[in-house]
Amino acid sequence: MRRDPECIFCKIVAGELPSKKVYQDDKVTAFHDIHPIAPVHILIVPNQHIASVNQVEPEDADVLGHMFWVARQVAEQMGVAERGYRLIVNTGEHAGQVIFHIHMHLLGGRPLGRMLCQS
Repeated sequence: MRRDPECIFCKIVAGELPSKKVYQDDKVTAFHDIHPIAPVHILIVPNQHIASVNQVEPEDADVLGHMFWVARQVAEQMGVAERGYRLIVNTGEHAGQVIFHIHMHLLGGRPLGRMLCQS
């Protein structure tokens, strides 16, 4: 499995850094964001290191699809599935990606409004 020893998410997956995990299996880990922007803000990450969508390879399709299945399970677990939730994957600096280990934000627990403000 690909791992970056300097990556904070790789360290969380490995249990080297504390987190409030809500789900973990052999492919993905889900945990609470330390800077939530909604009542429910969970990060879902592949256990293997993939820096961003720009580094996705065909062999990553299984784990990326699994992330969506886990998002559904976590949304149900967190009580936001019925009323709705948002999934966001930021890619690159202009999109707001801060940690370069691909991750999905699961946001819910209140109306989230428009996706982007017009400028």
